[in-house]
Amino acid sequence: MEPQPSAYRERPSAVVDGAVVWTRVLGDGDEAPVLPDGCMDVLWTGERLLVAGPDTRGHPAGALTGGPISGIRFFPGTAPPLLGVPARELLDRRVPLADLWPAGRVRALAAAVARAPDPMTGLEELAGRTAAPADPVLRHIVRRLAAGAPVAATADELGLGARRLHRMSLAAFGYGPKMLARVLRLQRALTLARGGVPFAETAFRAGYADQAHLAREVRELAGRPLRRLVPGGGQVSGA
Repeated sequence: MEPQPSAYRERPSAVVDGAVVWTRVLGDGDEAPVLPDGCMDVLWTGERLLVAGPDTRGHPAGALTGGPISGIRFFPGTAPPLLGVPARELLDRRVPLADLWPAGRVRALAAAVARAPDPMTGLEELAGRTAAPADPVLRHIVRRLAAGAPVAATADELGLGARRLHRMSLAAFGYGPKMLARVLRLQRALTLARGGVPFAETAFRAGYADQAHLAREVRELAGRPLRRLVPGGGQVSGA
């Protein structure tokens, strides 16, 4: 039997600045990975609340649950103040929210999400109660690196030394600015390729040395070739 594709929908949060709320239902045999994007999520599996830390490689979505998953995906660097833990401590991890917050508080929040007409709305309300305004310095770092700016130039624009920028990045994003730049470049390339841009042109426009460089980076960060990540290749964002 051919694997059935994921059903996925998302929308921008009306409550948490820069966040996206989403839901995903995995089809039979669906092994589409969750790819690194510099973000962190709070997930609802239908029974419990989990935190998805920042990824350095493709993560199998089906490892969490065989049922529907909903989540709120925070703009890079904005989840650690909400969760009260540096992003580096959650790197490549999925952990129960009760490991980070008091169990009684998490039980009450889980009950509220379960009662909500839509888990996406419940998660949005959960995050909106405690989310702090985004740090404009971190937003500038993300936007400049996402546009392809060099790390050194970004640090100079902000008046930051290389070491300070690295420390800030570990706490906010889970990894240093060079790794964040690689992850954001991957997402830039995926957007282009999924929009129908030929792979060679995708490599040039996304800032890779050539198509071979793009292919190596995609395999290292995603764990599979680019052709399997474009429409029809089985990859859907979320989780």
